[in-house]
Amino acid sequence: MLKRRSFEEGHRRKFLVVVDETPECDRALSYAAMRAERTSGAVVMLYCIAPADFQHWIGVENIMRAEAMEEAETTLARAAEKIRAVARIDPESVVVEGTLSSEIVKLIEQDQDIAILVLAAGTSSEGPGPLVSSFASKSAGSFPIPVTIVPGTLSDEEIATLA
Repeated sequence: MLKRRSFEEGHRRKFLVVVDETPECDRALSYAAMRAERTSGAVVMLYCIAPADFQHWIGVENIMRAEAMEEAETTLARAAEKIRAVARIDPESVVVEGTLSSEIVKLIEQDQDIAILVLAAGTSSEGPGPLVSSFASKSAGSFPIPVTIVPGTLSDEEIATLA
């Protein structure tokens, strides 16, 4: 694992947020934006496209990939608007294709300024959500950076007081 460089000259601490269509994603975006603004940091938004499995139908795969990229760009644009609405931050956007957990680790390894992964817990009775469950259980002890889990029930006001 490469050394984090977020506090060295010419670098700044980055908060990584996984962007998707879940309601709790909005909570993670708000927290990361407010925290980054208050600490002179930055926000990196990651959107992961699941790998397509149409090896025999290249035309179909290309159409699906283009549609997924369009959806990613639309979702990231909405997320960037949210970040700009709550903080004076211009976020970075990253779109990858692959398995989410491995793509998160790859991005952290590539960008030595990423210092905190911000996730938000779901509010359903089925638990905090698959991403939070995954990082909170099996990889928590060996994960390369701290993970902040924002309760999905917090309002923007509550997040502001905590960030």
